[in-house]
Amino acid sequence: MLASIIVANPDPLSLSHAMAQLAQRTLAVRGYEIAFHDLNAEGFDPVQPTGESANTASADALVEQHCAELAQADLILVFHPNWWGQPPAILKGWIDRVFRLGTAYGYPPGVSYEGVPVGLLRARHAIVVNTSNTPPEREAAVFGDPLEAIWKHCVFGLCGVGSVIRRMVGPVSGSSAEQRAQWLAEVETLVAELA
Repeated sequence: MLASIIVANPDPLSLSHAMAQLAQRTLAVRGYEIAFHDLNAEGFDPVQPTGESANTASADALVEQHCAELAQADLILVFHPNWWGQPPAILKGWIDRVFRLGTAYGYPPGVSYEGVPVGLLRARHAIVVNTSNTPPEREAAVFGDPLEAIWKHCVFGLCGVGSVIRRMVGPVSGSSAEQRAQWLAEVETLVAELA
């Protein structure tokens, strides 16, 4: 079983990193092979140089590695902060470059790009955990939780992943060590149950 873990936070001491590393340890103990990627640390280039329909291959070896791992993953986990109701730019660029035509989705024979695509991903489960400095109640009331729709419907749902569990933890700024430990324990339980 292959688990793909993606963390997109420029601070290596962030809660996002701590949760991703905990998920890695939790899955490794259960026998998973892990493809762990810290997008910032590995210098992932988020700029997609072609249009969507031409994005079927890349001269960038790192992009090709990510695509191969995504296609083979049985479980996908993503950890990131909520910036302006969206993933950080590096993670959006990762989606643009890696969730590409022929890897993450395709079109049935005779169906044009205006038609309904089919998901090609092997993974049946994805976990997305994002940190935020906005209280969850305000996030939902004022912004409608746009990350829920992005991850569940626009990304994973379209690409064939039927079970998407997303959690938001926060507010992170000013949180106590005890609160962070509680969030980490919740993530560990979630990952262990899904594994």
